[in-house]
Amino acid sequence: MDDPQYPNDTIALAPDLLKIIEARHHDPFSVLGRHTDGKQETIRAFIPEAVSVHIGSKKGPQFERIANTDLFEWSGPAGTVKKQYRLCWSDTGDRIHCIIDPYQFAPQISEFDLHLFGEGRHWHIYNILGAHPMEIEGVKGVRFATWAPNAERISVVGDFNRWDGRCHPMAVHGSSGIWELFIPELKPGTLYKFEIRNRHSGAVLLKTDPYGQQFELRPNTAAIIRNDEPYLWQDADWMKQRADADWQHNPMSVYEVHPGSWLRDENGNFLNYRELAIQLVEYVSELGFTHIELLPVTEHPLDASWGYQTTGYFAPTSRFGTPDEFRFFVDYCHRHGIGILLDWVPAHFPKDSHGIARFDGTALYEHEDPRRGEHRDWGTLIYNFGRNEVKNFLLASAIYWLEEFHIDGLRVDAVASMIYLDYSREEGDWIPNIYGGNENLEALEFLRELNTVVHSQHPGALVIAEESTSWPQVSRPVWLGGLGFSMKWNMGWMHDTLQYMSKDPIHRHYHHDQLTFGLLYAFTENFMLPFSHDEVVHGKGSMLNKMPGDEWQRFANLRLLYTYMYTYPGKKLLFMGNEFGQGVELNFAHALDWYVLDFPLHKGVKRLLGDLNRSYRSTPPLYRHEFEHQGFEWLDCHDSDQSVLSYLRKDGDDFVVVVLNFTPIVRNNYRLGVPAPGYYQELLNSDSAHYGGSNTGNGGGVSSEPIPWMGQPHSIELTLPPLAGLVFKLV
Repeated sequence: MDDPQYPNDTIALAPDLLKIIEARHHDPFSVLGRHTDGKQETIRAFIPEAVSVHIGSKKGPQFERIANTDLFEWSGPAGTVKKQYRLCWSDTGDRIHCIIDPYQFAPQISEFDLHLFGEGRHWHIYNILGAHPMEIEGVKGVRFATWAPNAERISVVGDFNRWDGRCHPMAVHGSSGIWELFIPELKPGTLYKFEIRNRHSGAVLLKTDPYGQQFELRPNTAAIIRNDEPYLWQDADWMKQRADADWQHNPMSVYEVHPGSWLRDENGNFLNYRELAIQLVEYVSELGFTHIELLPVTEHPLDASWGYQTTGYFAPTSRFGTPDEFRFFVDYCHRHGIGILLDWVPAHFPKDSHGIARFDGTALYEHEDPRRGEHRDWGTLIYNFGRNEVKNFLLASAIYWLEEFHIDGLRVDAVASMIYLDYSREEGDWIPNIYGGNENLEALEFLRELNTVVHSQHPGALVIAEESTSWPQVSRPVWLGGLGFSMKWNMGWMHDTLQYMSKDPIHRHYHHDQLTFGLLYAFTENFMLPFSHDEVVHGKGSMLNKMPGDEWQRFANLRLLYTYMYTYPGKKLLFMGNEFGQGVELNFAHALDWYVLDFPLHKGVKRLLGDLNRSYRSTPPLYRHEFEHQGFEWLDCHDSDQSVLSYLRKDGDDFVVVVLNFTPIVRNNYRLGVPAPGYYQELLNSDSAHYGGSNTGNGGGVSSEPIPWMGQPHSIELTLPPLAGLVFKLV
């Protein structure tokens, strides 16, 4: 029976020609382009909408149309047509188009590249896959490549071919699943996508490039051919000192930022990367932070996801500018002594039809079985970490941000969801591993490889785990059986501390262990103390509004909390707005409530944060041994009746004394043991009037007395301010 789409004489064509016409051919080079047979050569072209086709110019040799098709063919003596030739064709409007035939250029991807990718060990595969401006045999153009092993046919589509998938079909490299095509004379800035036909169902999908390095502004989703001009970095001094630095024993205080809602312009629009760099660096430098951590700026379709549903793993979001403008942002931060961490999301990805979900019509990047391949809570898909090419995709993304954008570290989101097969799942809704356990063995192997590769390729770069369970040795070396992360967020400390602080002070003495328990495990990992964006969203309220009591007490509690955080072992992280007592939780659609800094209590919190950062960075006992037990010693962890904690932070013989009063009662004549005689200067008092407090204190310092106390040979007698922390240093 005749196919109504194609006339009888079309169906009589050779199968290869028919596959080109029907856009089903996996190797268009076998049909299109130049083919030499002895002394004769044939050139074929498939050009929909062409009326006539010539070689070189409209006056050159003319092709013959194969009846009732858009296939054109020329034959003649070998050598008649020069090595590089153009196809000139006129359309129905008698407009002339001249192009260099892409099917005269041999594939460029080497067998070695294919082999490494197949093994999952091509750390720079982003230089192979995707769209790359290059020059072949003196001709400039763009090489496109993508991985889609279950495709029957893939084409590059864009404005340059009217988004017609018949025009530029790609060729597949055997069983590798990698497809390639070089298209001459395309320019940076050109939009493109891949049109993919599934080999089993025949379904045709329009997909953006998984390795795209620049994208349109949402809601549009096409990839953009990147600018191939190299960026001139000016941060060589920073990069050298980073590689040589002993980061474990240096201060680290991180300001976590959502770029779209930190600050906006007078019209409520986003700042671009350049504007953000200048204003943000000035702000964090004034406050004394050492690093900025960006919520994901990897390209994403939905503003409300804050970047956590990523579709572009190799592209800074176009919301805030171009890739080079993002490079300027990082460069500017480095030149002003500020490190940059990036929130990176390898745990899951969204189901958006233009993205990598069922990329070639099959579960390619994800698992087919939803019991392994879907996060029902989040409506997202889970990577198949056991597949080499998928693992390589993610490993290359990590290397890309570190290498191409000089990022100083990655904060890996949702690690717990990666390592447990039953994470947030009901009984029967997950599949055990080969040993019957709930550990995701492939994800664990991926994380170990990620950390090994990053630390070996980029010394000094950090990889930080957001991991909320008691999984052992998250931040211990792989060769010791650990996962190899640089640090782990201390979620247990954060939850216990915020729960304790939410209690009315009259009840806190019943919950004293929530403050002391953390020291039992404080040095089992390299911990970072996070008061992050997660604590001020989804109805959890702002940090300020978590605090109990009247207005004065809420601000006093917040100042006390931050003093506790900055004197407790662990690197520090604070989400934007927390530093001045933002009154409402995060709203991604608006800038922070900067107007509240007109009010003294908010201004006081910000002043305290600046002083805490400066004290922390200038006082070695507060940072030298944040991961080691010799940096901490309790003075008294048992004074639950008065809800007072006291401890030493130490660096060899150097030390500071910390005492924290978690009640609104002034404690007069409070005796505290100290290890040495002398005058103890009050370095910091969170109740100072400078910060909005009651200004209760100790007149700048006290002298010790030879009275043994708390197991120490000497002691000092203090006035403890209400809801406040004090830090003393022996002068």
